[in-house]
Amino acid sequence: MMTDRIKLVSGSAVAPLLLFATAAQAEQTAPLSIAKMGNVYAGGKYTDVKGKKVMNGQVYAEFLIPAKQTSPYPVVMVHGGGVTGSLYMQTPDGREGWAQYFLRKGFAVYVVDQPGRGRSAYVPEIYGAMGGAGNPENLQQNQTASERYNRWPQAHLHTQWPGTGVAGDPAFDAYFASTEPGIRDYAKTAELNRDGMVALLEKIGPSILLTHSQSATPSWAAADARPDLVKALIPIEPGVPYHDVDFVGAPEWFKTDPELRRPWGLTPIPLHYEPPAPNPTDIVAVEQEKPDAPDLAKCWLQKDPVRQLVTLQKVPILMVTGEASFHAPTDHCYVKLLEQAGVHPTWIRLADVGIHGNGHPMMVEKNNAEVVEVIYKWIAKTVPASKKP
Repeated sequence: MMTDRIKLVSGSAVAPLLLFATAAQAEQTAPLSIAKMGNVYAGGKYTDVKGKKVMNGQVYAEFLIPAKQTSPYPVVMVHGGGVTGSLYMQTPDGREGWAQYFLRKGFAVYVVDQPGRGRSAYVPEIYGAMGGAGNPENLQQNQTASERYNRWPQAHLHTQWPGTGVAGDPAFDAYFASTEPGIRDYAKTAELNRDGMVALLEKIGPSILLTHSQSATPSWAAADARPDLVKALIPIEPGVPYHDVDFVGAPEWFKTDPELRRPWGLTPIPLHYEPPAPNPTDIVAVEQEKPDAPDLAKCWLQKDPVRQLVTLQKVPILMVTGEASFHAPTDHCYVKLLEQAGVHPTWIRLADVGIHGNGHPMMVEKNNAEVVEVIYKWIAKTVPASKKP
């Protein structure tokens, strides 16, 4: 069973947020009030390649500054794998994204394109051969129409995609059109994104860092490197520690990938543990003998003696998990690992607060305004200088 130190948000505590749905819809019809907009590149370095200098490692961030800024801390939004920052700017069916939501609440917003993605140019001389961009079938199975495939126990609960979720539907086609290939090397991707996030925060100042899926992995490392610049860390559906999990359907449901993808538990790159763990072999992971529940995957955790993540203990953390997502059976493993290392996150399982049917890309699903309202309320409570306008 999970330790009672995990700060789970209950339905009674957050259910009133659902009353804001109608107000949020009305708010979206009002004109945006923007004082300034533009973009910034951060990080990056020159590398000599065959006699010429190549810039690589930079992140791109598009910013929106509200006319009435109520928080001194921007919200920095970083997309996950296979997409770009457009994920936060608009939903595939044309509704406002989370960027506009936070802008309306008085936050400056920075929407990132990761190195080698979107408006951060791909540099093959440094990044290597470009990975694949996926295909419609995979997207349907894992994100937009998981209820048709039932590859994990919660998949049949999915109801929030704005359309049929299959190729040929306008919302699906718009979403698939936004997908992009990226860097194949997983550890290199994490390292580049950690450095890019840190460089951006060094340029714009202390911020609230909101990440999703693949970008959650380097965000642990960014917060670990510069906790003074991360006023709060919000990893949306970060995944699973140490080993990936393959979803194979009933009755087995879960299969552990033998590759040790994240040898430092949260990441494939070093973190500040106490006692120190400069080498991946310093940490030994062990798999649970049985899962916490039949619909959950078994977790990998540290073997005793357990090391502490001393720097991340200083950072307020909120994790959010959708009811029907393929992260629903695995996100608890990140919470267990954090708790084991002395980090006490708040974890909101959307179903527990009355928000049902969400898959992995909750920021573009039908109820994206309800979901982000929950996140905003946590920020307003946790980061004292962030006040409701």
